[in-house]
Amino acid sequence: MSIVVEHEKRRYEILERALDVFVDEGFGDVTFQKIADRCGVTRTTLYLYFNNKRDIFNFSIRQFLQNLEDNIINIKNEKTLPHTKKIILVMTAVFESLEENSKLLSVIMDYLVHSMKMKDDFDPEYRVRRRTVRLRRILAGMLIDGIKAGEFKSDLNIKDANELLFSFLESASYRLAVLRRKSVGELKDAMKLAVKHFSI
Repeated sequence: MSIVVEHEKRRYEILERALDVFVDEGFGDVTFQKIADRCGVTRTTLYLYFNNKRDIFNFSIRQFLQNLEDNIINIKNEKTLPHTKKIILVMTAVFESLEENSKLLSVIMDYLVHSMKMKDDFDPEYRVRRRTVRLRRILAGMLIDGIKAGEFKSDLNIKDANELLFSFLESASYRLAVLRRKSVGELKDAMKLAVKHFSI
């Protein structure tokens, strides 16, 4: 059991340092050797944890999304909260997660730009949507539940409301990754105002 725990701990240490390399060097210029050097291990040791730099990158994204999704589902399943409050809490949790992981957002942005330059049948919108489809479904489900519970306007357009919520998250990602903002408090306030307009 201790070996498994140590392995996972080492993997997360590598991920943290690898993100620093991606931020410093840019996705295209990062090599497995540079990551190994920054982590103070050999490439052979690094291969015990990851297959290549893309594997490290993808694992970082999966871990980020899994932790976020677990938190969101806990909020969604809370029976005592009104639906307006649930959506505000979910959106706030995503905003805070984006703020805490702004380094990863910068790497993702660099990766998207790098992949577009490589012109390898790359469709950035498809890749981003594929990674965020579960969150979109959860938000849509929460909006539908709010309508069914009589808390939201019966004529609320689910697709448009969901798109509005997601545009806040996309804007937050841009501000944090590209503009290097530390916080997106003003977007949180705007989101709360928008969600309150869904209510009857």
